[in-house]
Amino acid sequence: MKSQLSLSHKKMINTYLMDNILDLLIGLLDVLIILLPVLLSVAFMTLIERKIMAGLQRRCGPMVVGWYGLLNPFADALKLIMKETIIPSQSNKVLFYLAPVSTLVFSLLGWAIIPFGTGLTITDFSMGILYTVALSSLGVYGVLFAGWSSNSKYSLLGALRSSAAMISYELILSAAILIIILLTGTLNFTLIIESQIAIWFIVPLLPVFIIYFIAILAETSRTPFDLQEAESELVSGFMTEHSAVPFVFFFLGEYSSIVLFSCITAILFFGGYNMPELFVNNTVLNIQAIILGIKTCLFCFLFVLIRATLLRTRYDQLIDLCWLNLLPLAVAFIILVPSILVAFDIAPY
Repeated sequence: MKSQLSLSHKKMINTYLMDNILDLLIGLLDVLIILLPVLLSVAFMTLIERKIMAGLQRRCGPMVVGWYGLLNPFADALKLIMKETIIPSQSNKVLFYLAPVSTLVFSLLGWAIIPFGTGLTITDFSMGILYTVALSSLGVYGVLFAGWSSNSKYSLLGALRSSAAMISYELILSAAILIIILLTGTLNFTLIIESQIAIWFIVPLLPVFIIYFIAILAETSRTPFDLQEAESELVSGFMTEHSAVPFVFFFLGEYSSIVLFSCITAILFFGGYNMPELFVNNTVLNIQAIILGIKTCLFCFLFVLIRATLLRTRYDQLIDLCWLNLLPLAVAFIILVPSILVAFDIAPY
């Protein structure tokens, strides 16, 4: 009797372990399905940026490695991986390595809640917007760790500039997102997309979109707000002392944030994956993920176009624009939008 109980008990344990291992493998597969295209898109984002800027500046751009330069991102990655990692002698080595790793991890974690279609998401988190804002706030730590740990004045000044800009424009970004929350009454990305079936939010909230886009330019440290990377003043800002693989992590983290914020912009203001479905032979061809990808690419192009067009601002202009111009406008819209919703009795709450 005891042997039969022990055998049944072992079978139950084995079944439980097999189920857990299967769930773990399925979860890892879901993560890889999302991360691999994201990393490839980040790699080719560098190529697209260089080709677009070359076209705008009447140059050829990358065109040697592979057909039309398509393999150039892999050549750049191989070159940086093969280089020697140089660590300053008086640096804090733990934080020196932790900074690029944390920057890349926080930028990739944001993709966990992005809905690529109806039911196509790793986690349909009900507090998705709060999760995204929290991750963008945590990105400041990677910059601060990099600037302080390398024991370089250039890196420290770049880190202070970048962290001050990111913290300042975090208020503008949060205020613009708060208006979307007030309009929809939800923090879930999927419900926000479904709220835009009738009309995209870019139409009634065009001024809010402009404020939001300026904020994400500063949040991702892109021109004209890339003060921490002012080569004539700070060499390369907070990542001056980082080379080889740590520099690759910073590079991937920066461009992953650009693609991520482009995708979030498409979700918040341009209906996400919402578009008319194609009917082929009486069957519905769902192209929601492709639609979201096209919208994301348009905003990535806008990032590059702004970099190739606008000049870098001074640091005092960057801070004044935030605190003296954009923040009062954002607060005014936070008051105006709920007032309109309540006046016309269309508030979602």
